[in-house]
Amino acid sequence: MTVTHHLRVHRSDEHLAREGQLAWHIAEVAADPVEVDADTTDMVINRIIDNAAVAAASLTRAPVSAARQQALDHAVSVGGDGATIFGCALERRTSPEWAAWANGVAVRELDYHDTFLAADYSHPGDNIPPILAVAQHVGADGRALLRGIATGYEIQIDLVRAICLHKHKIDHVAHLGPSAAAGIGTLLDLPVETIYQAVGQALHTTTATRQSRKGEISTWKAHAPAFAGKMAVEAVDRAMRGETSPSPIYEGEDGVIAWMLDGPDASYDVPLPAAGEPKRAILDSYTKEHSAEYQAQAWIDLARKLHGEHPVATDPANVASIVLHTSHHTHYVIGSGANDPQKYDPTASRETLDHSIPYIFAVALQDGGWHHVDSYTPERAGRADTVELWQKITTAEDAEWTRRYHSDDPNEKAFGGRVVITLADGTVIEDEIAVADAHPLGARPFVREDYVRKFRLLAEPVLTPEEIERFLDLAERLPELTADEVRQLSIVAKPGVLAAAPAPKGLF
Repeated sequence: MTVTHHLRVHRSDEHLAREGQLAWHIAEVAADPVEVDADTTDMVINRIIDNAAVAAASLTRAPVSAARQQALDHAVSVGGDGATIFGCALERRTSPEWAAWANGVAVRELDYHDTFLAADYSHPGDNIPPILAVAQHVGADGRALLRGIATGYEIQIDLVRAICLHKHKIDHVAHLGPSAAAGIGTLLDLPVETIYQAVGQALHTTTATRQSRKGEISTWKAHAPAFAGKMAVEAVDRAMRGETSPSPIYEGEDGVIAWMLDGPDASYDVPLPAAGEPKRAILDSYTKEHSAEYQAQAWIDLARKLHGEHPVATDPANVASIVLHTSHHTHYVIGSGANDPQKYDPTASRETLDHSIPYIFAVALQDGGWHHVDSYTPERAGRADTVELWQKITTAEDAEWTRRYHSDDPNEKAFGGRVVITLADGTVIEDEIAVADAHPLGARPFVREDYVRKFRLLAEPVLTPEEIERFLDLAERLPELTADEVRQLSIVAKPGVLAAAPAPKGLF
């Protein structure tokens, strides 16, 4: 059972009591001692494995190396044992906020972990690095970590169901700061008042524009959620010391809704679990089989199907045009409706290319698949026949696909569309796909063995076989892990892997 919280702007002279504020209700959910059920436990384990997989694949990439070096340049905080950093030896720790930062970048860098899309967008797996970092620092056991992660997913997904940030050009990590703070609050068994203050500060410090995902997309895209996780750790620390935060942060007349979202007359209905109700929102999220923006997942699957069925369409000399009829989001964010010339630029950054559905569809159609490294290389993006085909691909918003994208019915919700390929001789090829093959309603829904296979595939180049098995054993025993075992819930790179990665110097 859920309880719907009606959210609106209040003038200061209306004096909205804390107990009526969304941040307070979030804190109440976080403080609820309800246990995590079996289905949610299983999925949390899947996502811990998934995060480690994509982090392993990104260990030597420049943004991850930079964030890791920043973390390594900070000593362990005196108040605990510190937290591990992906790739580093287990005894090489840093303070939890910097571990959240480094690991958050590693998880996010390849745009390859889980997703939830509704009124707004999210990668709820971004909650795991800050919650895990704090768990390691304070000596929490596996059960506490499990409960904290379940809360982080619940709060972020509930906010994403109800409040659209994108239409106001606010980055989606504004829902992540509060959710990570709430998850840490659950982990630490903090009182409602303390979590409430932490949620307020976490939101206040993580609202930023979406320019990080527009035009020439920079390396900050991977750092943005890591920054939100780092701010959540610091917000909890501050709240635990008795300090207060802006209030009411959502509903105030100079607050987030009034000035960053729908304005003084706005209202939202936010669904939250009732007291004693298990936190199951993670079960509504889904991971990626392919390293690309989630709206590209189904299109990659359709393109590889067409590659086998209609090889004629892979040669630009045979193609007059390709139009992807799809949702508003796909058209305007990663499609031609964005009006970003960079989405058609063969020299664009990897971050830009993974937000270009014309590029992704062209490569997947020609190659019959997708690879997290090879599909993004400058050589692949610059191949003459690919560039020629790419320039012939556009997107168009289709009202029905937009409606399905926003549907509240999970059996109807869709993230794909219909492709119309017009060949040079006038032949028309049409096909469509609603959800990715790996989606819970797709052709091959991801289950534990798929998460493990993804982890092995991405980890084998950088982890020893023994390390792969050690991590999987810990992850799959999550609820029963001791505090010492939680501190080992990380991945250690093979000798020489990190030494070969960039080690940039900065201020620290």
